[in-house]
Amino acid sequence: MKKLDWYILKKFLTTFFFAIFLFAIIAVVVDVSEKTDDFVRSQLGLRKIITNYYFGFIPHIIALLFPLFVFIAVIFFTSKMANKSEIIAILASGTSYPRWLRPYWIGGIILAVMLWFANQYVVPRANQVRGNFEAKYIDGNNSYNTLIAPPSNIYLRVDSFTFAGIYSYDTALKRGGPIFLYKVKGNEVIQNERADVILWDTAVKKWKLESLVDRKLRSLKEDVVMDQSRVMNFNFKPYDLSRDKYTKDKLTSPELDRHIRLEEMRGSEGLNELKVERYRRDATCVTVLLLTLIGAIVAGRKVRGGSGVHLAVGFVVAAMFIITDRFSTIFSTKGNLPPLIAAWIPNLIFVFVVVYLYRKAPK
Repeated sequence: MKKLDWYILKKFLTTFFFAIFLFAIIAVVVDVSEKTDDFVRSQLGLRKIITNYYFGFIPHIIALLFPLFVFIAVIFFTSKMANKSEIIAILASGTSYPRWLRPYWIGGIILAVMLWFANQYVVPRANQVRGNFEAKYIDGNNSYNTLIAPPSNIYLRVDSFTFAGIYSYDTALKRGGPIFLYKVKGNEVIQNERADVILWDTAVKKWKLESLVDRKLRSLKEDVVMDQSRVMNFNFKPYDLSRDKYTKDKLTSPELDRHIRLEEMRGSEGLNELKVERYRRDATCVTVLLLTLIGAIVAGRKVRGGSGVHLAVGFVVAAMFIITDRFSTIFSTKGNLPPLIAAWIPNLIFVFVVVYLYRKAPK
């Protein structure tokens, strides 16, 4: 690391952290103004609100816009260097263009590693804090405690041969029904069980079925058994029946991997959304590095109009990236685009943007 590297790297990091600090303050002020009535109704003190909500809200909002602020910070300080002819002087002294970009690489990698670690472990824990507070004090439709409406049936795979369906389920009472179970052998149903009620027995930590009708099919005959109550040992727990659309944001990456494997084993639908989230946690870190290089190359050229032109170009590039990201996500969650490709398509496209801008940059 030479003086040039330290000089650019210091400007890079100080500009970024100053920008993200100001943005965090503005975001908190705006959020407080929107939720003042909710905070008053909660009857919590300032300390409780800060620890139980804003300790989760601030990491969430910072991680959400982290790549964008890296991009803006790079354009801002690099544009100022270009307007002062510092970059021209650096290149005229014999420093090659790739050598000039080295501190940007270093700074981008440092911030990318920070974001990667935060996405895997820190932000999901923060989302738990924020989500629990909102569910209890702000969100009137608590996704943990509301009754799943009849149209939202729960279907899952109990084991290799058994499939279950629950018509409705109350996550607060841990009770639902009616429920049906089909056991399949080959292409034939060999057992059909139906019960009016399924409930979690906290004493034995197992499920209890009430008003059960058990039909075992044997060719043209069947054996019918009726039980008032029967204890069943299923491979799912009450938490597994909770349909919280924010689950993917609250799980750390190892927990999310386990959740995806479990849902795949059960034959659940809508797994693309979970997989896109998992792959994006890794892809976003590469996005930080790509936007760093794009910002440096775009803003490193002295143009008439100064920083305003560079910021305008930067916002156009950022908008293109966000649009590409949104389209790929929709095509995956609502269509047949593989989640891995959907998460990495924006990065793959902007790799070519980096290469194009690098070749066209005056050196």
